[in-house]
Amino acid sequence: MPNHFNIKDITKDLNIDYHTFLHQSQRLFIEEKLKEIKAEIHEIAGKYNIRSIAEFDKLYQEGKIEEHTSMEDYKRLDRLEYQRDKLNTYLQQMKSKNGPQ
Repeated sequence: MPNHFNIKDITKDLNIDYHTFLHQSQRLFIEEKLKEIKAEIHEIAGKYNIRSIAEFDKLYQEGKIEEHTSMEDYKRLDRLEYQRDKLNTYLQQMKSKNGPQ
């Protein structure tokens, strides 16, 4: 038998407001994704002893690292920082709309 479930059934069985359940699920998902992204950022930043993409740029400008050996990490860090910032914005919007959870 497949493990299908209906969110409305869960919220009814547990006597939880449907919209509250969805909101909290979204918030938890975003928070978990943020943890993953921050861990990846930390890994790349540690590899180059930097804290941000701006510091990565500075390493290039100063000639301390070669683009051909680090460009994939640079692109990945840039994308991860963008995702982190977007997710933080979504979390702040959720908190300002509904108060702290």
